[in-house]
Amino acid sequence: TLLTVTQKDGPTLFCPPIGHVQKGGDYRESFQPAHIDPDHLKQAQEMAEKVTRALTGAGLWGVEFFLSHENGVYFSELSPRPHDTGMVTLAGTQNLNEFELHLRAVLGLPIPCVKLERNGVSAVILSTIASNEPPAYRGTEEVLKEEDTLLRIFGKPATRVNRRMGVVLCYAPAGSDLDALREKAKRLAAKVEVC
Repeated sequence: TLLTVTQKDGPTLFCPPIGHVQKGGDYRESFQPAHIDPDHLKQAQEMAEKVTRALTGAGLWGVEFFLSHENGVYFSELSPRPHDTGMVTLAGTQNLNEFELHLRAVLGLPIPCVKLERNGVSAVILSTIASNEPPAYRGTEEVLKEEDTLLRIFGKPATRVNRRMGVVLCYAPAGSDLDALREKAKRLAAKVEVC
């Protein structure tokens, strides 16, 4: 995912690339920064700028791509709003998270730059039950005991099997072991039970 910011008065800005894992067509995990060949990143930025410029308007766009080592970058889809894979920015991976960027762009407020602050990962909390009753959660205290970890419950009023009900966010200094951070976030998300 390349979060792309179009401004009323200013250049198009790009967030550091976000990698993500999907299962069954839905996001399950995202991480920032994704390590991408500089030529592929340039191709993705050029495509994202062309598409968002043609659509016009100001705000943050979630632009998704497929990457092929042999054939380069393929445009996949675009969301004209903060993106689910961009929730990783709530872990403080950037100087401004995706919601702050969207708000500033829509209001025409200046955005001097977007820069990476630290590594981060988001892992979704999935419901294993279906119910029209407001859910409860088990395991949240265990997650909150972990250092450098945040928990966000979405407050959805009902559940269905495999519905995303929240995320666990983990962060570490830039340049740290991103794979270990990904394993930590997935392990902690699996501890939260929707009941």
